[in-house]
Amino acid sequence: MSQEILLEDMQCVYQKPATLTDDYMHYCPGCGHAVAHKILMEVVQEMGIQEDIVGVAPVGCSVFAYNYMNIDMQEAAHGRASAAATGIKRVLPEKYVFAYQGDGDLAAIGTAETIHTINRGENILIVFINNGIYGMTGGQMAPTSLLGQKTSTSPYGRDVEHNGYPLKITDLIAHLPGAYYVTRQAVHTPNTVRKFKKAIKNAFEFQKLKKGTCFIEVVSNCPSGWKMTPKETLAYIEEKMLPEYPLGDLKVPTQNNN
Repeated sequence: MSQEILLEDMQCVYQKPATLTDDYMHYCPGCGHAVAHKILMEVVQEMGIQEDIVGVAPVGCSVFAYNYMNIDMQEAAHGRASAAATGIKRVLPEKYVFAYQGDGDLAAIGTAETIHTINRGENILIVFINNGIYGMTGGQMAPTSLLGQKTSTSPYGRDVEHNGYPLKITDLIAHLPGAYYVTRQAVHTPNTVRKFKKAIKNAFEFQKLKKGTCFIEVVSNCPSGWKMTPKETLAYIEEKMLPEYPLGDLKVPTQNNN
């Protein structure tokens, strides 16, 4: 006869943070957005700032964020999340404020808002999910799509002559004087997830210092847009994405800045 295991005798090794809602996520299986959401909300819960934070999500796959993040959320027009976050932070300077944006949003229609927000040194966090494609609207080529990458609008692969080079917008941002903390992380392995979580914590702690904008790029995947299985996308990130978008800090505060 099998031994009965009582619930009270079991040890809890993981529990969904209360800062996430109970809604089922709309994301495709294997999508990195779900992991990014979970880690972001874990940090919010661990820091005890659920009542003191406001998130902004624009158009694209990131638009679903307000369904899942159990915090105050504001929707923004396509590409305008950093502008909306600027207004919120200026009206409510005591709040933690972040924008959560994809590459088709931030690095295309929202390029102007992004650059000028950071150049002004607005005291917010921008989380930038880079999966190198337009995920929600049909898998079109994005500014961050790799050379040779096949998409619905570059069926023969992206080429320099017609499409230009992939836009490394995080590298550009790191040179702006208003950028205080700029880093590129990922969420495809346990180790990269841990580093991403540390970066989120750093960014919120830095926001207290009122020194400028914090920017975290997250190299992620899009199984549906890439026409791959979730497992195949993990290898693609390692072999193709990371050589073009290497992980690590691009700009960190110095002791004198603190």
